[in-house]
Order: sequence, then structure tokens, then C-alpha cells
Amino acid sequence: MTEEIAGIRIPDSKLAREATELVRAAATPLLFDHSRRVFLFGALRGRDLTYDPELLYVGAMFHDLGLTERYRRTDQRFELDGADEARRFLNTHGISGDPADRVWTAIALHTTPEIPLHMSAEVALVTRGVELDVLGIGYDAITDTERTAVTAAHPRPDFKPRILAAFTTGLQDRPTTTFGNVKADVLEHSVPDFHRTNFVNLIKTSPWSE
Repeated sequence: MTEEIAGIRIPDSKLAREATELVRAAATPLLFDHSRRVFLFGALRGRDLTYDPELLYVGAMFHDLGLTERYRRTDQRFELDGADEARRFLNTHGISGDPADRVWTAIALHTTPEIPLHMSAEVALVTRGVELDVLGIGYDAITDTERTAVTAAHPRPDFKPRILAAFTTGLQDRPTTTFGNVKADVLEHSVPDFHRTNFVNLIKTSPWSE
């Protein structure tokens, strides 16, 4: 039976069910519930758009896999960990080319402000969902009833400090990968000896003489 939350149907294909189980097995309940809310909030923000619900679902569910112990690496941005795994997952289900690229891009850019909103619907809506759940951007674009339904199905108790802790755990072993993105703010807040890479300093200290 298809599950429906706040008027949004959760995809129930074999691909979607396997995506759900992969994330459930790898992620903490905090990240699993957050990822489901990202899908739901993204879908609610996209009611006037045409998009592929399965692709949006995989993008939302995999977007924070790079914060999990199973999938996180230390040599690249955490967004790429999830994006790469999503592409591998889709490829095993016979999905490649543009659809897989859209999911990869949705995950890779979900912490990059504004740019995703000018791209395909799946890319834009993953960002819309993340921004609503984490930052409250678009909070009033959905109704109180819809928010209540989503958070009843996937609660967010003490979400603010807990998600900041999850970000810190997933990033503190690769601080240089936060250069130029919002996650540098997390490490500056949570890691006492963290020092941002400064873009101006990189220019001024480059090997060029002028």
C-alpha cells in the first residue's frame, strides 16, 4: 500500500524501497528522518513543477550519506560522497545518463545557495527541501497542517543541535573540503582549532609574482 504524508505519495517502486532500506541501514534515525522530510518538503514546494518523484526521492534520501560512517570519505566534500553513491545505486537499477546526472547534481549542489534553483526541478527541489528543514527557508510556503503532518511522521526533536553535531562529526576529519561552502561555518562553530581557508590569502600568496 502506498504511503501518503501531507498529500505527498512516497514512491513505492522496487528502486525506492531499496533506496529507503539502504539509507535506513547506513544512517542514524536523525539523518533518516531528515532525509525523508527533505523529500516531503521538496515535493510540497514543487507542486507546480513537473519532476520525477523517484529521482527526487533518491536525491533527498542519499543527500547526507556522506555524513554516515559507512559512506563518508576524507578526501572530498561530503556532498560528493552521497552523489557518487546515488549514481552507483541508480546505475545498478539501469538508470544512467541525464536522470542519474540530475540526481548527482542535486546532491552535489545541495549546500550551494541559489544555483540549484535555476536548474532542473529535481535539483531545485532537493535544495528547497534541505533549506526548509535545516534553515527554515520557505517555512511559510507550506501550511501549518502540512508541516505538522510531515513532522508527525518524521519527528525532529532537538534537531538544531543534533544536526550541527552530525555535520561536525562528518566533516571534522576533512576540514579543507569545507573551503568555499557553508559547512566551514559548522566547523568554525564546533571545532576550536579550525581555521578557514581564506580566498583572498590564496590569491595574495600564490606563486604568481603579480
